[in-house]
Amino acid sequence: MTSGASDVVLIAYDGSENAKRAIRHAGHFLSASRAVVVTAWEPLARQAARISGLSGVMQPGWVPDVSAEDAALADAKMINEEGIDLAQKAGLQSEGRCIETITTVWAAIVDIANELDVNIIVTGTRGATGLRALLHSSVADQVLKHCHRPVLIVPPCDD
Repeated sequence: MTSGASDVVLIAYDGSENAKRAIRHAGHFLSASRAVVVTAWEPLARQAARISGLSGVMQPGWVPDVSAEDAALADAKMINEEGIDLAQKAGLQSEGRCIETITTVWAAIVDIANELDVNIIVTGTRGATGLRALLHSSVADQVLKHCHRPVLIVPPCDD
């Protein structure tokens, strides 16, 4: 990647060790004028509705306290701040964004990448294989399949 005034790297960050590794690789191998660390979050009310729908059991309605910040957003902000700090330590001029997922995490990442017109997306992956990979599709794999931008996928450390 050539360095220029408009070079923007989007780093998907969820606080996992694999995401931390992806930030270190981005700082080591990429030069860009700007890095945006993105943390996706889902409101607790939507999480509760999705989980209760999966259980097949009718759940009583839950109305969140709209005067207080959603706990999921507060958690996402803390995770995002950690990612910004790691990116800055890796040598990247970084800023953060917490993005609300409407459908899936990978779709939220693709949407924000398009909105920001980034040059490359960096993400870690769990490196799942076999049956586990079939049952739980990787966010990184879905970003790669659905985003028409370069994607750097950093695999987990081989311990």
